[in-house]
Amino acid sequence: MAKVVTMGEIMLRLSTPNFEKFIQADEFDVCYGGGEANVAVSLANYGHDAEFVTAVPNNEIGECAVAALRKYHVGTEHIAKCGERLGIYFLESGCSMRPSKVVYDRAHSSISTATAADFDFDAIFEGADWFHFTGITPAVSDSAAVLTEEALKAAKKHGVKVSVDLNFRKKLWSSEKAQKVMKNLMQYVDVCIGNEEDAELVLGYKPGKTDVTSGDLELDGYKSIFEQMVADYNFEYCISSLRVSHSASDNGWSACIYSRESKEFYHSKEYSIHPIVDRVGGGDSFAGGVICGMLDGKDFKSALEFGVAASALKHTIPGDFNLVSRKEVETLAGGDASGRVQR
Repeated sequence: MAKVVTMGEIMLRLSTPNFEKFIQADEFDVCYGGGEANVAVSLANYGHDAEFVTAVPNNEIGECAVAALRKYHVGTEHIAKCGERLGIYFLESGCSMRPSKVVYDRAHSSISTATAADFDFDAIFEGADWFHFTGITPAVSDSAAVLTEEALKAAKKHGVKVSVDLNFRKKLWSSEKAQKVMKNLMQYVDVCIGNEEDAELVLGYKPGKTDVTSGDLELDGYKSIFEQMVADYNFEYCISSLRVSHSASDNGWSACIYSRESKEFYHSKEYSIHPIVDRVGGGDSFAGGVICGMLDGKDFKSALEFGVAASALKHTIPGDFNLVSRKEVETLAGGDASGRVQR
C-alpha cells in the first residue's frame, strides 16, 4: 500500500444532540475532526499508510485528539506538541429546510502558530507517495500559510504527488486573500479538487450557470473551467464534487473530472442521499476516496466513482470521519444501494 501524508488542523468538535439549536442545548456531543485529518482516516481505513502532520498543545486535550487518530490507525509520529490550545468548532446540525451552522473558536490554535522549525519535513516525506492539503490550513493564519508552502516545497523535493482540496471558508478569510495565497500554491499541485464555489472564490474561475439549490448544473461550464485550470496550472486532473441541495436532509451527490492527458471530461453517477445523518466531512471523504482510487491504480473514471460512493456513504455516519470499508464502498459503486441487512 502507498504512503500518504496529510497536513492540517485537527479540532475538537462540539455538536448539538438530536438536531437541537445552540440555544436549546444543555450538552454537546464530542468528537474530533478537520479536513486533512478526515482524509487521513479514510485512507488508513482503506489500508494505506496514512500519516497526519499537525501541531497540538502539550496537554490532555491535545492527547485526546492524537488518540482519536491512532484509534483509526493513522500515523501520528510527526505531530508536534507546541502552542497554546486545540482549535474548537461548534456544530448546530440542520434538518429539512433548516441549514447546519458552524461557529469557530480556533484563534491562536497550535497549528496557527507552528512553523517549519517544528517539523522534520525530510523525515516526513521520506518514502511518501502522496501529499494532501486543503485551503483551510493556509487560511488559519499567515504563519500557517508559510508552513503550508514549506511543506509543499519539501514534498516536491522528494518527488511526492500533491493534491489540494480548495475548501474556501468565508469565516476564515476573504476571497481576495484566498486568491493571493492559493494561486501561488497551485504551482506545487498535481490534482486539484473543489466545487463550483471553491473554483470561483479561491482561484477566480466561474463555471457558468450553476444553481445548487435548483439542481441546475451546467456541466459544460465545468469542462470549460477545468480546461482553463489545466492550461494555467498544468494540473494532471481537475475534480469537482456536485451537490444539489434540496434541503439539509436531502441532497443529490455526484462529481466530475477532467484529465490533462486524455482531455476527457467525465461525470459520475448521481446518488440521492435522504435522509442525511451528518454531511460534515462529506467533501473530505470524497477526496479520500478519489485519492485511494488513484493510489490503487484505478483509471480516473473508476477512481472518481469510488470517491463519490465513499462520500455518499459518509453522509450516513455521525462525526467527521468516514468509517466505511473498501467492500462497502465497492458494493455501492457497483450498483447495490439496497441497504439490506448483511447477515
